[in-house]
Parts: sequence; C-alpha cells; structure tokens
Amino acid sequence: MRIVVTGGAGFIASQITDAYLALGHEVLIVDNLSTGDRKNLNPKARFLEADIRTEAAASAVEAFKPEVLNLHAAQIDVRKSVTDPRFDVDTNVGGTLNLLQAGRRGGALQRVVYAASGGSMYGDSLVMPTPETEPPAGVSPYGVSKFAAELYLNCWRAMYGLHYVALRYANVYGPRQNLHGEAGVVAIFAERLMRGDPCTIYGDGGQTRDFVYVGDVVDANVKALTTTYCGGVNIATSAETDVNRVYALLAKNLGIATPAKYGPERLGEQRRSVLANAKAKQVLGWVPQVDVERGMAQTVGWYRENR
Repeated sequence: MRIVVTGGAGFIASQITDAYLALGHEVLIVDNLSTGDRKNLNPKARFLEADIRTEAAASAVEAFKPEVLNLHAAQIDVRKSVTDPRFDVDTNVGGTLNLLQAGRRGGALQRVVYAASGGSMYGDSLVMPTPETEPPAGVSPYGVSKFAAELYLNCWRAMYGLHYVALRYANVYGPRQNLHGEAGVVAIFAERLMRGDPCTIYGDGGQTRDFVYVGDVVDANVKALTTTYCGGVNIATSAETDVNRVYALLAKNLGIATPAKYGPERLGEQRRSVLANAKAKQVLGWVPQVDVERGMAQTVGWYRENR
C-alpha cells in the first residue's frame, strides 16, 4: 500500500515508518522537523519537509495518491495549547483537514490511522481503568483539538465512507523519545541521570500514568491497517505506574543510587490516569507485550548506545 506518515521523523511515527517499510509498503513522510530529527528518517521512505497545514504538504499528498494516511504530526504540548490555543487548533484540526482533503483528491484514500490522545481526552475520570465509553472531558485546548479531529474523521466516514481508526494512546515511552512535549518524563529523567544531573519530581511522586512501550504502539499501528473496526480505541497497558517508580526503575538500570529531589506540585496536574485496553484486544487483536520493568530497561539500553 501507499501510506503517508506525518511526523515520520519523530519518536513514534519514525518507528511506525520502519515497520511499514519492512512489510513492503511504500511510504511518504511529511514532517516539518520542528521536533523530529533527520537521523530518525528511514532512507527507504520518500521525505517532504513541510508543515501539515501548508499547500506544499497537500500537493505532495495528493500527487502521492495514498491509500492510507497515518496522522502523527501534531502540537502535543498541553501547556502550549493553553497559551496559544489558536496554533493548537490550526495544527491539530486544520492540518488534519488539509491532508484529509488532499488524500481524497488523490482518489485512492481508503483508511486513516490517527494518533489520538487517551489521558488528555478523558481527564480525571472516576472510572479506572477508563474505557472508550467515557465521555471526553474537554479540560485542555489540546484534548479538545485532538477529539475534534476524531469527530471530523467520523464525519468523513458518514459523508464519504472513509474508514478510520483513532488510536487513543496512553503515555508512550521508549527509544528515540526526546525531551519535547507531554509524557516525556522517562526521556527527561534518563537524560538527566546519564549526565549526572539531579531529577526533580513535582509533588509527592504518587501521581500515576499508564506507560505503554513504543514497540507495542507500533504493533497497534500495523494492526490498524487491516482491522474492520472503525472508531476510537485505547492503546494502553491498563496498569498504573507512579512517577516515583519510574525514577526508581531508571536509576536502577543506570546503576545510580542518588534519590530524586522533590518540588512543589504543579497546579492542575492530573493525579491518576490509566486506560482500559480490553477493546484493543477485541477489535485489533492487540495486547501489550512489554511491561514497564522490561520497557524501562530497554529504553535505558538505547540511551546508553545513542546518547
């Protein structure tokens, strides 16, 4: 298949590109390199350096005539979405629509695989682990923009019969993660520990997240190419891991005994986030294979080799 991968120089989508190419698919990467890295680009893929909102990106996608759009390029920083909500919606909604229209004009588009957001969409749900049936919380412009794009995909399904799978990620971590954006605590701590710098945990460190390994996320993106399911689905471990444990696992794997420092709790920070993953098993045949202990060890191994 011909597949466009946006954000394909970034942490997650570069590894999805590698997997798609290994399966024999033809890939066009569209990335403006604002947070992506050229060294993540697979040389077997075509590459266009462009913002997903631009006519250049739209023209390239239309000419490529993709059968699949894999949409990972986004504004992902919750705090930035608060300070500049217009940029957030222009990128996450406007950029998505720009490429959806371009893909349709190409004439071959059959499916969209969309990188949606789990934790930011559900917010502080009372149901733990949180299933897909929980309503969106709308507690940040970022969460609103990501869900709005899902609604547009559902609209395109109704109007044009376009198949889509919105993969609602928990907190993705692993090799190639950089220091940009939300959910980067693993990368931030690993980098600082390797430099011998102190790490600060804000609050008591008891705040939890559902940490899902990037290799498992890549597998979900492969399975999304062939599923008959259309709609949103959580990609998560259904296991809570607190920040104290993240620090302890990273320090252990790096052979560091220095305890973390603690700072004041960040205003508005979510206390708990964990997503139900039963639906992913049902509709994708997807089950996470890498637990947090193994995943943190593999991540540290990558940082040792590449940093």
